[in-house]
Amino acid sequence: MKYRILGVTAAVLVVLTAATVTALDRENPNNRVHQHLTARQPDAGCDCDGTQLCTHLPLLVIDTEGQEIPGEPLSEDGLTLEEGGDVGYEYNHVTLAPDGSTTIVCQVQVMEGENQNHHLTDTPSQELTARVRIRGNTSRMFDKKGYLLNITGDDGVENKDVSLAGMTPHHQWALHGPFLDKSLMRNYMWYNIAGEIMDYAPNVRFCELVINGEYQGLYVLTETITNAEDGRLDMSMPGDSTAKVSYVIRLDRGSSNTFKNIETFSMYAMRNHNIIDIVYPGTENLTPQRVEYIRQDFSDFEKSLYSYDYDTEPYAWWNDADMDSLVDYFILNEFTCNYDVGSRSTYIYKDIRGKFKMCLWDMNASCDNFHFSQTDPQGFQMQNITWFYMLCKDEHFVNRVIDRYRELRESYLSPEYLDAYIDQVVAYLGPAIDRNFEVWGYSFQEYTPLWPTDRNPADYEAAVQQLKDFLRQRGDWMDENIEILLQYCHESKIKKFNH
Repeated sequence: MKYRILGVTAAVLVVLTAATVTALDRENPNNRVHQHLTARQPDAGCDCDGTQLCTHLPLLVIDTEGQEIPGEPLSEDGLTLEEGGDVGYEYNHVTLAPDGSTTIVCQVQVMEGENQNHHLTDTPSQELTARVRIRGNTSRMFDKKGYLLNITGDDGVENKDVSLAGMTPHHQWALHGPFLDKSLMRNYMWYNIAGEIMDYAPNVRFCELVINGEYQGLYVLTETITNAEDGRLDMSMPGDSTAKVSYVIRLDRGSSNTFKNIETFSMYAMRNHNIIDIVYPGTENLTPQRVEYIRQDFSDFEKSLYSYDYDTEPYAWWNDADMDSLVDYFILNEFTCNYDVGSRSTYIYKDIRGKFKMCLWDMNASCDNFHFSQTDPQGFQMQNITWFYMLCKDEHFVNRVIDRYRELRESYLSPEYLDAYIDQVVAYLGPAIDRNFEVWGYSFQEYTPLWPTDRNPADYEAAVQQLKDFLRQRGDWMDENIEILLQYCHESKIKKFNH
């Protein structure tokens, strides 16, 4: 009930700020859909008797027919966390299906639409067959799991592209279950803002999830970062006989399919100590020739970046990479202190017709929500991160960051816009917040990973306020200190990198 009261208060602010948000949307060529502004609202009402789950959000129901969903992390002793395995923040293996595969077949019902609330007894708007597994890295160890859904035909084998909650049809979807992020909105909020600013960021929709009859809480249905005809990255599709392809690569822990892991220049030159793997094309379209093309193509870019000619025509890095994309990516991650990038969850893509671009991913630890140590709203870190270490030695890049930051502080990064956005999301989620914390509310007392311990929010209102406070403090500090970045491209700092 207390979250409903908070939502009503926030709803007043929604009305007051709608004109500002609408004006910004009119300037946006990406036509980004912000679900909380356009979808059915919690006050739309329902004529049900209130004895069953009733939600204004899309409702996803997964039935595994008694099978355990694979992907639980296993420690060295082969035990899951629930069985007493000492997993910590690292694990060696995950549970598999009885046949040794990483996914199982399940049935999915989707209840969505703008004309009524949704219930478990409703006639589904979609009935689908899919393969499912637990997804994530550290998040696999959370009580509230994330899932990867791969929609298939009735045979459970062939991929089938479908539209979910109005998003571009595709077969692969992620279900992010906010657990570390007790505001419930970091991924939803920052993917949407990035989608307004950059060429692409994953589209997202809030939903509620039920698995095998058990309510799982609030989830964020998310596009994965991959290619799709007429949507997502919308890159040229691979031809039948050519090695030259559009591709997506990821800097993280690497793929369990070692064929997709590549060793690029930054790795063997010891500029990067993590693993790069190929996300797209998928295994079925990935030949040894294409793997080699991708490895060499990205290595060539890295060589130009780490060479004496990094800012010298005709060899300069910006001939291979999109300046605006890298600038916006830098700003968004620096503004939110999302410092996993450069080692984890770092996505780069390139269409064969264009240049390298970046895509935002995994924001649940951003904005003063980092696991181990305090993320101070004062200071810069992106200049120390893989690739951006060299980019920040280029005065063209740094000056563009400064100018672009000031532009964005007048629109999507303004304190008024960010405060209003958060309040609007709270108002939209409404009673779904209560339902989520009826299941996961114990996490406020039992899952307190932030240090010092007083940084851990005691309830939902505190979690939302923590997010607001950080963004205001961070913005104020960056407004005063953004030109500090000029030191990293000053001649005294970079002369050894130049001819």
